[in-house]
Amino acid sequence: MRVVLDHPLTSRTIQTRMWDEMMGSKGHKPRGRHPHQRLSAVRVRNLTEAGRYADGNGLYLFVEPSGAKRWILRTVVAGKRRDIGLGSAQLVPLADARVEAATLRRSARAGGNPLAERRRKQRVVQTFKEAALKVHSAHAETFRNAKHKAQWIASVKADVFPTLGDRPVDAIDTSDVLKTLAPIWTTKPETARRLMQRMRVIFEWARASGHRSGDNPVDGVTKVLPKQRQAPIHHAALPYAGVPAFVKGLRAADAGVSTKLAFEFLILTAARTNEVLGARWEQIDRTAKTWTIPSTRIKAGREHRVPLSLRCLDLLESAEAIGDGGPYVFPGRTPKTPLSNMVFLMLLRRLGHDGITAHGFRSTFRDWAADRTNVPRSVCEAALAHVVKDKAEAAYFRSDLFDLRRSLMDKWSAFVNTTTASVLPIRA
Repeated sequence: MRVVLDHPLTSRTIQTRMWDEMMGSKGHKPRGRHPHQRLSAVRVRNLTEAGRYADGNGLYLFVEPSGAKRWILRTVVAGKRRDIGLGSAQLVPLADARVEAATLRRSARAGGNPLAERRRKQRVVQTFKEAALKVHSAHAETFRNAKHKAQWIASVKADVFPTLGDRPVDAIDTSDVLKTLAPIWTTKPETARRLMQRMRVIFEWARASGHRSGDNPVDGVTKVLPKQRQAPIHHAALPYAGVPAFVKGLRAADAGVSTKLAFEFLILTAARTNEVLGARWEQIDRTAKTWTIPSTRIKAGREHRVPLSLRCLDLLESAEAIGDGGPYVFPGRTPKTPLSNMVFLMLLRRLGHDGITAHGFRSTFRDWAADRTNVPRSVCEAALAHVVKDKAEAAYFRSDLFDLRRSLMDKWSAFVNTTTASVLPIRA
């Protein structure tokens, strides 16, 4: 059969005319017996004239005008005639094309969808490791800080990659997840719970991205794992009665001035370590006596205003004198870098307080507020920038109770700076 290109034709038009020439001018099949394995490997290799060549059972070799050759299966799928490409003749031998065509025709006759089946075969399924790295990258902007970002993927690498990392994400089931979590579920309960949450997110991403179907294999795992009865671990804290003496010793300690100012500022504001170390001058309003911590540096993920007592303002004035114009309130080795996150730990050791932590002073403040004041619980929790866990309460709790917190923090500052741990009456 010869195709004469006497005027410009689209590729689709060329294919249609070729098909019509083979099937007859009216598009009917030629009379006679249906072809059956009419082609041979030698003929497939030697064919050069553009056209469609029938092998039988709906399998055709299509030779394009350029000389390229590809396999086409013409069959009926869900009542509609479909042409399904089976690949290049250079890559798919005749025998393989016949096997694939027979498989797809059987699927179509049984009511299946060979088109969808071919797409599934051609789809490149991600491994669990690839999926986890993509999820981690996609969520990079939502992590609270660099440490949390690193911890997220580190736990997955350590406890999941060795067993499931190279497995296709659609080949992992609930039993695999159970085998991964069971060894650490009771020995490292907090790590195991976080790991389970991260695995759930990875599998949800895989489902949404079309790399797996069905239920999330993490769902239901907790029903068969043993109960975790480990008591929560609290940061070691100094009893509030000892805070005045501690602060007095802190001021006299043989340590860097910036470190001592930052530690006392942490105690007086009841803030977290990373919030104090990352404090910048643009966050401070000494006229309004406030320190505004941006949402990116707050664990709750929302901006937090901290009322500053007079002693805090004195600390800021001293910090400014040694800051040399740098952006950080409490500079480290250079004006443009903050203090290391290890400075408070080293200072506590130097002062002989190995058994407590800087973070523990938040608990110290909370105990003092509960025992020595009649301030409502909501005000104390707001001072610590805690999230209201009860959803119903949180829906109505829209005020940050700033004025009440200012009074509370002024009283706390007065207590910290007393020579003896006397009881201070506080009125809400």
